[in-house]
Amino acid sequence: MKKFKRIFLIVMDSLGIGAEPDAAKYGDAGSDTFGHISEHYQLHIPNMASIGIANLHQLHGVAPVADVHGYYTHLEEASVGKDTLTGHWEIMGLKVDTPFKTFTDTGFPKELMDELVAKTGHGYLGNCAASGTEILKQLGMEHIATGKMIVYTSADSVLQIAAHEQHFGLQELYRCCEIARDITMKPEYKVGRIIARPFIGESPETFVRTPNRHDYAVDPYGPTVLDAMKQQGLTVISVGKIRDIFNGNGITEAFHSESNADGMDITIQQAQRDFKGMCFVNLVDFDAKWGHRRNPEGYGKEIDIFDEKLGKLMAVLNDDDLVMLTADHGNDPTWTGTDHTREMVPLLIWGKGLKGAGELPISKTFASIGMTVADNFDVTRPEYGQSYLEYLH
Repeated sequence: MKKFKRIFLIVMDSLGIGAEPDAAKYGDAGSDTFGHISEHYQLHIPNMASIGIANLHQLHGVAPVADVHGYYTHLEEASVGKDTLTGHWEIMGLKVDTPFKTFTDTGFPKELMDELVAKTGHGYLGNCAASGTEILKQLGMEHIATGKMIVYTSADSVLQIAAHEQHFGLQELYRCCEIARDITMKPEYKVGRIIARPFIGESPETFVRTPNRHDYAVDPYGPTVLDAMKQQGLTVISVGKIRDIFNGNGITEAFHSESNADGMDITIQQAQRDFKGMCFVNLVDFDAKWGHRRNPEGYGKEIDIFDEKLGKLMAVLNDDDLVMLTADHGNDPTWTGTDHTREMVPLLIWGKGLKGAGELPISKTFASIGMTVADNFDVTRPEYGQSYLEYLH
């Protein structure tokens, strides 16, 4: 059994590979994010293909390879739901049995909104489930004219506040989101995340969201593998929204990213410094820019860009490094609506120093990733999952 000095765990946000066995309960039977994208866009992903993605899952136009240079399997989600917090928390060893509360059909309760207005000093527009880009077109001009916050939600447990960076102010938006976070900690609300959604532009045609998004999550309900690593003095680097998802718990260093490409560039930079521990990366553009907007071609192009960056990362890694690629849920851009989809996720494992390769046993929980990480670094193991470390040679 080989152990590794550094693990680079990259979450390809929403890149699911087919419906979970219980997907029908969520209205998602037949969903397949990666597979359906490949039917709408000719993928060019030589690096992921070399690790076995097309051996693992049928992709149109991407052939399985005979000489696989990595390990591959798929994971099923044990937790309820299909949201970001649940997926990431399970990856790091927690199982969520009680879903976060959603307000998709009704908007947020009057009592909550009244308290938000009183404490922030701003009125609001919206208070409904909406696409983040469409609601800017609908309400952006009124927001600029009145100074009222644009409040909306989705099928996830999120309260999102959109505001103009210049006319409303970025720091003022953050202040209002912090107030919303405090209010929604009450058990009758218990919203998973508050998301600040700043935008710029002076007309519905020019409104565009900026990279200054900030998520305010609840603390994980228990210790994760990240906490165990930090307690043992190991480095835990967050790239992208990982820090926000875990509310800073278990993170020793955090880097904000402005795009998937930027996130990968930061990861490549971190790979060229010396540390012992894990670099945990979330690439949100797959989900936010393409999945929710139901754009399979844009999603496919983003996958190509990622694969090229992955090759550059692989080139700078050491023999005692390990790469693990996975996802946190699905978001099939060919599916109905704009919600996440309840899907299995891939697990691709590659290391320059690995001699073996091939298919790994399927796991019934994402927590097998956290178990593998904990096993590698000899830290407290989670209650769930199986370690794949013994298979890596």
